[in-house]
Amino acid sequence: MKDSGPAGTASPARAGGAGTKVPRAAGLLGELPPGVSERLRARAIERSYPAGTTIFTEGSEARGLFMVLEGEVRVLRSAAGREHVIHVERAGGTLGEVPLFEGGDYPATAVAAVDTRCLVLTRDVVIAAVREDGDVALALLARMAARVRMLVERVDHRTTQPALLRLAALVLARHEAADGDAFSLGRSQQEAAEELGTVREVVVRGLRELRTRGVIEPAGSGKYSVADLGALRALAEGDA
Repeated sequence: MKDSGPAGTASPARAGGAGTKVPRAAGLLGELPPGVSERLRARAIERSYPAGTTIFTEGSEARGLFMVLEGEVRVLRSAAGREHVIHVERAGGTLGEVPLFEGGDYPATAVAAVDTRCLVLTRDVVIAAVREDGDVALALLARMAARVRMLVERVDHRTTQPALLRLAALVLARHEAADGDAFSLGRSQQEAAEELGTVREVVVRGLRELRTRGVIEPAGSGKYSVADLGALRALAEGDA
């Protein structure tokens, strides 16, 4: 992984506003009244991160709130020599809420999985906006509540569901995201294993089992296609 450095700038940054091409409905900003959104947008800094760049590291000083404009960011924690994916944020997602309000350092590491652009709001800007407008506070609380629910469901899924079922659910999600076209599980089987909370060998065995059952078939270049969608859904839902 390439580290973006202490300042977190992988490429030249520029202030938000008229000179920055930002979708009007950029996640959090799109959830706020137009006037509030524009004020925050004008105070934001845009940063670009090439694939593999570390945006921030676990234990590093928190710099603010990151809003993903495009790309994909994997948030990881290391334990017992293995990396575990805590959550993945794509366009519209946010990063860094915990230290924003709790104070302290980042509790996990964020890495750009693909070329990624973010808007960054410093803590001072966000806190001032919360004090000025209750809509900002409500929007951030809603996002944090959704994050807590997602993490609880992820823990439940990882601790109660067999590895093959979790793999089938991931394959189904990738198939649906690709609109039925050939798909990859990630940049590598190791990356898929981290997202599932397991090891690469388990993923390899699981993919072999899905192929043997006629659920998926290789599509070349590390990609797969679904051969039996009904069987895949049944397996992912624990009915097979």
